[in-house]
Parts: sequence; C-alpha cells; structure tokens
Amino acid sequence: MKNVFILAVLVLMSLQMQSQVSSSYEISFENAVHHEAEIEGVFKNLKEDEIEFRMSRTSPGRYALHEFMKNAYNVKVTDGNGRILKAHRPDPYSWRVSGHNGTIKVSYTLFANHGDGTYSQVDETHAHLNMPATFMYVPELESHAMEVVFNVRKDLNWKIATQLKPLGDGRYYAPNLQYFMDSPTEISNHDSRSFEVDGQVVHLVLHHHGSTTEMDEYFESVKKVVLEQKAVFGELPNFDYQNYYFLACYIPNVTGDGMEHRNSTIIPSTTSLANGGMRRNIGTVSHEFFHCWNVERIRPESLEPFDFENVNMSGELWFAEGFTSYYTGLILCRAGLMPEDDYVKGLIGTFNYVWNSPGRSFFNPIEMSYQAPFVDAARSVDPVNKSNTFISYYSYGSVLGLALDLSLRARGLNLDDYMKLVWETFGKTETSYTVQGLHDVLIKYTGTTFANDFFNNHIYDSMMPKMTAAFENVGVFLNRRHDKLWFGGAVMEGEITSNTTIYSPAYNAGLEQGDILISVGDFKLSETLKFNEILSGFRPDDKVKIIFKRYGQLKETEVVFSTDPSYVISTFETMNKQPSARQLANRKQWLSSKVE
Repeated sequence: MKNVFILAVLVLMSLQMQSQVSSSYEISFENAVHHEAEIEGVFKNLKEDEIEFRMSRTSPGRYALHEFMKNAYNVKVTDGNGRILKAHRPDPYSWRVSGHNGTIKVSYTLFANHGDGTYSQVDETHAHLNMPATFMYVPELESHAMEVVFNVRKDLNWKIATQLKPLGDGRYYAPNLQYFMDSPTEISNHDSRSFEVDGQVVHLVLHHHGSTTEMDEYFESVKKVVLEQKAVFGELPNFDYQNYYFLACYIPNVTGDGMEHRNSTIIPSTTSLANGGMRRNIGTVSHEFFHCWNVERIRPESLEPFDFENVNMSGELWFAEGFTSYYTGLILCRAGLMPEDDYVKGLIGTFNYVWNSPGRSFFNPIEMSYQAPFVDAARSVDPVNKSNTFISYYSYGSVLGLALDLSLRARGLNLDDYMKLVWETFGKTETSYTVQGLHDVLIKYTGTTFANDFFNNHIYDSMMPKMTAAFENVGVFLNRRHDKLWFGGAVMEGEITSNTTIYSPAYNAGLEQGDILISVGDFKLSETLKFNEILSGFRPDDKVKIIFKRYGQLKETEVVFSTDPSYVISTFETMNKQPSARQLANRKQWLSSKVE
C-alpha cells in the first residue's frame, strides 16, 4: 500500500507539473550532416488575441547582441487545430499572429554550426545546444513552465546531458523562460563521471576522442578544483535538483570557449586531453565553476532579470568576471595543479597589460565593464582603437583582485574571507548587489578607511595600487625591467601591424598602423635585417630618423626610444635571495591548499 501511495503522489505531482506547462518543444536531428535541426514549439494558455513569438538576441553570460534569428528559416504557424495562421514581421527578430484558439504551433528549421558557449552546433558528432540560439519563445509565457523533448540519434549512440529537470523518455522541464534559456545541453556519445559533495552530485560530462584513463585522470583534477573552490566560500551553492554539470566537449570541430550557467557550464575546446588539454583545459573548468557563486548567485542587480531582447550592460563585471579570473589560476595553484613558481610568473602578462595600458586614462573599471556590449564576442567591420582605450574587465578585475588580496594579507586579512562575506550577504540570499554594496561589505570587513581608499582610488578612479610592499610581504619581487628598448607598435615584415600605443615612441613620432618602415637611422630593413634586430643597436633616449612609406608616399620622422615600461614579477628565490620565515609563511597562506 505504501508503494501504491508513493506512486499515486508521484503521478499527481507529474500531472500538476505538466498542467502548468505552457511552452513545449520537440527537436530532431535527422539532417545533422548538414547542420540542421527541426524544431516545433507549442504555445498554449494564450490570453492576448495578437501573440508575439520571437528569437532571442542575447544569451546568458554574454553582453553583446547576437542575432540568432539569422539561422532560423522555413517557419510555419498554425493554431491548436492545425489551421494555418498568417504571421507578420514587425522587426527582424519576431512575428505577430492573431486568430488563434489559445494555442499556436510554430515549426522551423535551424542551421547551427558554431560550437561555443553562445551559439549551437549540430552535426554527426553531436547536438551542442545553447537555448537562446536554438528555441523561439513567446514573451507572454515567460513566467510559465516549459518542456522540451530531444529526439536523439540512436544510430549515433547519443545521450543527453543538461541541467534541465529530467522527466523521462528524453523529456526535460524548466520552471520558466529564464531557467530554460540558461540551460545548455550537450547531446552526444559522451562519457561521464560524478562524485558527491555534501549531499549534492557534481558531474563531468566529457565528449572527446580520448581514453578512459585520460578521463579518469582529468576527473581527479576537476574534483580538486571543486573542493578547493568550496573551501573559499565554505560551502557549495544549493544547486537546483542537487546536481551540477561540467559539459565538456573536447573535439576538433568546436570553438574554444567557456560559459557559466546556474547549475552547469559548457566548456568546448579543440585541445584534447592527450595533446595538452590536461593542463590547458582545467583553467576553464576553474574559471567557470567559480561563477556558480560569483555571478550566478552573487548576482549584479544590473543583470536581473536577464534581457533577451536588448544588450545587458553591467558596471560590475570587473568583480563578476575579473575577480573570478583572479581565482582561476590561484585555485589551480592551491589544488597542486600548477607549481607556485609558474603561478607567480604567470601574473606578469596580465599585470603589465593592465597597468601599462593607456586605457586607464579613459575609463575606470566600472566604465570598462560598460564596454562589454562592444567587445564580448561582438562583431563590427569598422576599425577601432580598443588597444589604446580598452582594458578587458577580466584582466582589470583580475589584477585588482590580486592587489586587494595582497593588500589585505599585509594587514592580516585576506580576499577569501571578503568573498565569503560577500557570499553570505548577497549570494546565499540571492539578493542582487551593486558596486556600492560591494563597497559596503568591504567597509564591514576592513573598516572605513581601507575600504574607501580601495574603492575611491581603484574602482571609482583608475589609479594603480601600491604593490611593491604587498608583493614583498609574500616573498615576491616587483621591479621595472630596464633591459629592453620600447618602440610602441608591432612590426612584421617592416609594416606596423597594430595601432601604436599612446605616449609610446612610435606614437609620439606620428607613426601609425599600416606604415611601412624603410630605414631606421643608418640601418635599412631587408629580408635579412629585421626591425627587432635593428632595435638592439640603440639605447633609451637615442634620437633616430625613420624613413617610412604611407599611402605610397615616402615620409620621414624622428623617434626618441625609451625603456620598456613593463614589470618583472618573480619570487625571491629566483632572484637568489632567501625570503624570511614570515614571508614564506605569508606565501603559504596565500598559495597553499585550503581543503581540510
């Protein structure tokens, strides 16, 4: 009787769930060889006489517009009885239809052949689906439940992996449009591994051409990352349906990427585990999993709710993406997946990119974050000056995270505890935050003076933090390099191939992208004498005549060379200096595992 009662309850719950569903889809892949999917959507419980259905223009985790509608065609619309309805197009992204009976059916063909975190890809290796790039929707029904049936290719041994709630027989459920659109799906002949953490299950789904041994080894690294990140916040988030999925696709025909979602991440890469992916791909795993706290639940107010019809602009990306980027490598070091020396040396590139960029003269980190709609996989055909005016908020936020962490550690505090306080203030309660909210939490953690100094100088303004003493506190040198000449523009085969850097010798001399250098001083460029070889014959402050060609005309200018402004970051040991016991202890606190 008990089993009968349980069965009855489950049936009732299932019926109640299905009765709430207003949008349902069926997707098939018979013509996968030509990258096509056939999709039918049934939209019911419609209240308005004129109904709009549309394709998204944006995708969760992206901030620019992506015109997904361009890949949908063969659109047909009927009412619930199969009667053909005439639809009209008010704009390129949507249709309007009237005369229905409370239900409309929309069928169409989708072309999909870009397997990254934003678009979809259908071929005979897999159906790699990002929902906004795949499914049309009815805005009127966005708060209603949704279902989708994936008709998998059994002849290709396809299986389904997604954070959507499984209902059986290839049918999956989402409580609303926001969740549905945030649920990428990998359908392929993949392998999987899983492990339990505090009553929840973390899955690695891997579509690859490698061996079982390689997957097992990689899975051990994934587990280390998960546990090390849990140690930062003290706990995992409460995953919906108690499951989290790494949807990894390491095959040659995808496009390398990583995209976070509420209970999953899609992480395609062309690098196989056997060909360097063991180390190269684990960084994406680290970055995207950190997002299940920072951006998915510690959520900027500016991204709530996510807008599928317009760009999504946020001034908090230096924190949401940037601080996540800082922890990406730090976690690998703490987990023993990256040697300490490699981690410290690896800071150099991002550090120099940020602090030597003229972009800081134009935008602070908040305003850099506002640039996302123009740079986040956005496309345009006109030349831009981003190399001089833009700093990636990933990189900018990463070095700010480093600066804040080391500055806190010099005071006996640390960034982990600040992040934990941010989690407890905003993430656990899923209360969206603002920049001021982050500022207030830092005041709570450190006191007013330190917090105001950090935000006023480095977030609301773009001043460089004082880093030398903070690095020395953990036994690391920070110095300018003086062994290299600076020109300020990339030169290949005599041609300047990039915008010259503002304030650089090349820029000050009036040289620009496209100029062809003929001679530098007494040296004439040739196939045997390259520009970089010529530079070695000069010193800082040398004033040199340069003859160059622009638009077919010979021109002349004068360049005053200067010293390379970049920094060198290295441990005391590599500089043949022994750190003190206190410095070694501080470094251990910074870089060692936090897993108990």
